[in-house]
Amino acid sequence: MAVNRVVPDLRSASLPDAIAFYTGVLGLRVVMDHGWIVTLADPTRPEVQLSLMTHDETAPVVPVASIQVDDVDACYRAAVESGAEIVHELTDEPWGVRRFFVRDPDGHVVNVLAH
Repeated sequence: MAVNRVVPDLRSASLPDAIAFYTGVLGLRVVMDHGWIVTLADPTRPEVQLSLMTHDETAPVVPVASIQVDDVDACYRAAVESGAEIVHELTDEPWGVRRFFVRDPDGHVVNVLAH
């Protein structure tokens, strides 16, 4: 299993305000907008990203980070075998990702996904 990308996920009460802040102050640009989640990236380094979320479309919580992996099924099996709490079961989402949410030992919920 390899981690391909890690993106912080921030809960937002107002996506327009948050977008204005991160684009105006940090120069990030919107690269994805699903209405409930917006991902911003550095225009010269698109791998540098931040996601803003009002809620999660199918899961019960907003995760603290999204971690893209090369084998989400193997990660899911490892999480289950470790006894970790699965917060959102392994799911093929309509927007083209396969993912699950898991709670880490400190209580942080992480979105583990593959495209």
